Amino acid sequence: MALEDDVAKLARNGIFAALGPEALRLLAFSAETRILRAGDILFRRDDVSNGGFALLTGSVALDPSDHGVATARIVRPPALIGELALLTQTKRPATAIAREPSSVLRISQQLFRRILSEYPSSAERLQQSLAARLTGFTAELAAVWGDGPEPAEAARSEGE
Repeated sequence: MALEDDVAKLARNGIFAALGPEALRLLAFSAETRILRAGDILFRRDDVSNGGFALLTGSVALDPSDHGVATARIVRPPALIGELALLTQTKRPATAIAREPSSVLRISQQLFRRILSEYPSSAERLQQSLAARLTGFTAELAAVWGDGPEPAEAARSEGE
């Protein structure tokens, strides 16, 4: 029953919800479970990443400053830590520290790519989901910028 519990928890996260139940089952079965105690460091800022972590239980502080948890953002299930690292190698922008006993599924890039190749309809739904999120993000940026020129256009105008 633990596998089905993990599948249900993964399905609560937007990026994984797009995958579908069979793909989620393979993902939950194949991912590495890590159990963390309070204070355990999942990874450090600037570590090279090659996958993400689905937070199943507990909470994790993401501290971009490495100066303690006062500046940290706290994440709880169904958070996905390192979403971009599922798709491309990058450096971790923050140190991740368990705030309490927690469990995560480590999902490597290799595993995520395997899921997408074995379940092309899931890959298509994921692409649509990510496109919708980017569209929403672009709209939010436009609202912040107002109706004026985009920053790159404004910089070119100032240089002329």
